Amino acid sequence: MRPDAAPAQGNPLGTAPLGGLIRKFAIPSIIGMLVGAAYNITDQIFIGQVVGLLGNAATNVVFPLISLSIALAQMTGVGTAANFNLSLGARREDRARAFIGTGLTLTLIFGLGITLVVLLLETPILLLCGATETVLPYAQDYLGIVVYGLFFQVFTMAAGTIIRADRSPSYAMFSSVIGAVLNVFLDWLFLYPLGWGIRGAAAATVISQGISFLVCLAYFPRFKAFSLSRKDLRLRPEVIPAILKLGVSNFLNHLVMMLVNIAMNNTLTRYGALSIYGSDIPLAVSGVVAKVNMIMVSFAVGLAHGCQPILSFNMGAKNYPRVKATYRKAVAVGLVFSLCAFFLFQCFPRQIISIFGSGDPLYFEFAEDYLRIFMFMVCLFSIQPLSVNYFTSIGAVKQGIFLSVSRQGFLLLPLLAILPRFLGLDGVLYAGPAADLMAVILSLAMIRRSFRRLTALEKDAKETESLPL
Repeated sequence: MRPDAAPAQGNPLGTAPLGGLIRKFAIPSIIGMLVGAAYNITDQIFIGQVVGLLGNAATNVVFPLISLSIALAQMTGVGTAANFNLSLGARREDRARAFIGTGLTLTLIFGLGITLVVLLLETPILLLCGATETVLPYAQDYLGIVVYGLFFQVFTMAAGTIIRADRSPSYAMFSSVIGAVLNVFLDWLFLYPLGWGIRGAAAATVISQGISFLVCLAYFPRFKAFSLSRKDLRLRPEVIPAILKLGVSNFLNHLVMMLVNIAMNNTLTRYGALSIYGSDIPLAVSGVVAKVNMIMVSFAVGLAHGCQPILSFNMGAKNYPRVKATYRKAVAVGLVFSLCAFFLFQCFPRQIISIFGSGDPLYFEFAEDYLRIFMFMVCLFSIQPLSVNYFTSIGAVKQGIFLSVSRQGFLLLPLLAILPRFLGLDGVLYAGPAADLMAVILSLAMIRRSFRRLTALEKDAKETESLPL
């Protein structure tokens, strides 16, 4: 029997046709991730239009902290959701309950932790992230308010992943959409009629994230898999390592992205100062392209998260053909979207950049080159995030960790250190596609090896079933 056409009985994660199942989970997940990214993208657009180049540069300097909050949310959210689905697939409800309660409490602790650290070390962090003398005041105004929304962001993103794992992808999407729509309205209100500038964009983000937080919080008293009570929310030390184990690959991926963002900001300002563009233009352009890249990341990660419950459940149920079929279908969907993005980036770079504000001819000259070159390998972009999520979902922690840090840590960071020495500012641009290509090759090699192992396990299971009692 085909793995994507199993009979409609039992848990739909293990029986429903894969095409419809992936659509059901992936579309709300993708929309939810895109809406989550819309907070930063919307801010960038309004700030670029109202404040200008220095405002764009300021949001770029703050962006590493956003990446860190996403990393924490990914660690607890993905780690909790994967363990929850693996436990349900193995019919261990008591363990699934322990993962949900501990994961939610751990998320709250991490959200409070990052907020306190940033409040205490705001200016040193901004300088570390590449703020120049002219950009620093704008970054301080923005971060001084956005910091109070980091807690909301961590919980909302992690909770959305857990809610999807509980077979409520539409609710997870709604929790993000309502905040993003409100953010657009408040951005307009605070920046145009009220004229609050960059602080208005920050205030709009915090208020909107708070609303999404409340919507997510309201879901858990109505949890589908089982009823949750207050006593379920206590930390259970025995399951924390399992949550961190399956969530650490996603955490490291975003943590390394943060480090790359910091390294790139400092490299751009250093080599930009030696070029005709100066320090602030490359810093501002990098912020704009980072927000464009967030759309790609949101699609790929949203697609991956949509597949996570299917992969984890079927791995727990030892339905190995269905695990492999899920990955293949997800990659096919990702490639279609990535090819469309490649066409847009290569053919309409100025139009895309113009959405985020205007600038002088030098600004647009560098921005067009940056978008075309740095994002050249976007046609294969989804393969690496899908592969990372695949290994995490099936419990292959070491492979997931290694692959999650490969593109950013093992490949892009060294290239950012080496290529600019020979190519100057252009070296930053060419480091991106070089790292992307190598990461895809590595991902496919590791997936091929994993598929061989699953085929062997499937064969062993069939031979065991055929033995006489």
